Amino acid sequence: MKKIYRSKKDVKIAGICGGLGEMFNIDPTIIRLLFVFAAVATGVFPLLITYIIGWVIIPEETA
Repeated sequence: MKKIYRSKKDVKIAGICGGLGEMFNIDPTIIRLLFVFAAVATGVFPLLITYIIGWVIIPEETA
């Protein structure tokens, strides 16, 4: 079972999208684009809060 973590290699802000990309074996840029699209579609504030909570809760990748 794969565990979610924040990437240290593919980081733009916190590494959450990079970690999700590595977990699902897809390009993190696609996840970032989907995140931006969802933010525009639902309003920026809910996804911004979700991202910040993920930043705090999701552990950083270990070496």
